[in-house]
Amino acid sequence: MSASSIATPTGLASGLGGQGLREVIAIIAVAVTVIGGGEFLLRFFEVPQYVLPTPSAIGSVFASAEMPTILQHYGYTLVELFAGYAIGASVGLVLAAVITQFPFVEKVITPYILLLVTTPMLALVPLLILNFGFGYTPRIIAVALASSPMLMINAATGFRRVDTMKISLARSYGASTLQIFTKIRIPMAMPMVIVGLMIGAIFGMITAVGAEMSGGGFGLGSRLTTYSSTLRMPEFFACILILAVTGITIYAFFFWVGKKLAGWES
Repeated sequence: MSASSIATPTGLASGLGGQGLREVIAIIAVAVTVIGGGEFLLRFFEVPQYVLPTPSAIGSVFASAEMPTILQHYGYTLVELFAGYAIGASVGLVLAAVITQFPFVEKVITPYILLLVTTPMLALVPLLILNFGFGYTPRIIAVALASSPMLMINAATGFRRVDTMKISLARSYGASTLQIFTKIRIPMAMPMVIVGLMIGAIFGMITAVGAEMSGGGFGLGSRLTTYSSTLRMPEFFACILILAVTGITIYAFFFWVGKKLAGWES
């Protein structure tokens, strides 16, 4: 899938919704082949578990006594993600609306937005921990800082991608700036807004896990650090699998939202 194909929910539809039965069967067959082949090769070459565990060893973790602990820490990660993302998404949408309506404000805050986009938020985590401690606060701030610019840039781009003829027609009928924004700009920008929400959520999840690995004794990122340092690779890869499924779930959720709110573009 090209970069341009995921710029709208139409691209998302081609990635998920356009698959037929044969394609689904092919995907399952590839997964079975990769998992089965990996199991066979790792056993055949007797690769140690602490180097690369077999798929069966990773799968057994989900039925082991360690799983409740993993799920507990996964819950901590979700709290950080949802809280930080809610803050970041709200700020990003408000800033996108403001800068598209007031060009002067855009010129003032754009350098700072670019600074946030180009600065890896994980580099700020130690500073945030130093100021706010090892609790939720520094991680939530990091997630908000990571997700907000991504959404703002996409939403602002969408707010500008409007038909000027429609705006001129609305103004000729006496529509106010607020009415034009809510009735024309927001619906027309919805595809880009949804993509911005999806990208912001994924960046937020990555940042949350990275922040947990940087400090603190709770969260799935902290579990990754613990398992890797103690060579418990089956548990380590089980956590990786949980995070991968979470990312796929985020993608699928916003694909569904895109079909509901911006299906007209397809």
